[in-house]
Amino acid sequence: MKAREILSQELERFNLTLSEELRSDIPLVDRIMKYLSNIKGKQLRPVFLLLCARLGGPANDSTYRAAALIETLHIASLVHDDIVDHSMKRRNAFSVNALWKSRSAVFAGDILFTKGVLLSLEHKDFDIIKIFSKAIEETIEGELVQISKTQKLNLNEDVYYNIIRQKTATLLKAACEAGASTTFTDPEMISKLGEFGEMVGMAFQIKDDLLDYGTENIGKPLGNDIRERKMTLPLIYTLNNCDPVVKQQLLLIINKQNSNEEKLQYLKEQVTTAGGFNYAEGKMIWYRNEALNRLYEFPDSGIRQALEELVFYITERKY
Repeated sequence: MKAREILSQELERFNLTLSEELRSDIPLVDRIMKYLSNIKGKQLRPVFLLLCARLGGPANDSTYRAAALIETLHIASLVHDDIVDHSMKRRNAFSVNALWKSRSAVFAGDILFTKGVLLSLEHKDFDIIKIFSKAIEETIEGELVQISKTQKLNLNEDVYYNIIRQKTATLLKAACEAGASTTFTDPEMISKLGEFGEMVGMAFQIKDDLLDYGTENIGKPLGNDIRERKMTLPLIYTLNNCDPVVKQQLLLIINKQNSNEEKLQYLKEQVTTAGGFNYAEGKMIWYRNEALNRLYEFPDSGIRQALEELVFYITERKY
């Protein structure tokens, strides 16, 4: 991937910064942190952050601290998500709560969050802290809104967009904006890259929702969103556009039969028939194009091309 080729030195420096930050003098904490380091994912948020910074100039110390902060925040959110969802696996590896129980996992997530914030605070990166603090607040609000809407099934498309904007897009927006703030001096350019990140985040989450209906090994149980009664775009569109009798059947499956594989297969077939997948894919492409339109306002360069490739990777991935 072009992004990783261009950022080879920056990613090496970032991972050194992150490793230093994850160390602890407390043996249990240090074991958990080392375990999390070994099962790290694609690090997409730090990659976006570093590339957005590079659009404005060479990465600097503040850039690497911001990249470490976004990654620790992301890892902390995953640790806490696994506790809430009672997930035993993450990225085909055991989750922290599976190995060390929920209480230790809660504290591990809290420590990760604190470490990331303190790193920037100690170096007076106040603009970065402000950007991420606002993003964290919105992310938590999005989670709470989704919980309330899950209790009473949400069939409103606008509510869905607002939830995924808060839950997913806000943090990627913050990553791009924070990276840009370390090298750009023009507030308009920083804001533009924040908008770019938000549009990419929207496309990313719609793609993730589409993958929940697929057949690929994506690191989580297929149909997991349906089992948790999460109303994603393909299903919302289907329920709002299908025959009333079919709608009642699907609502019964979502509410009472969401662990029945045969019923779930029927639901997926109805989503296909109603055009729910095609509709959601069209919306994903719309957000992707909106992101690219903002990116194309910057001069063509290897960095811009790497960001463009990354956007297409996110929306065409199989897992």
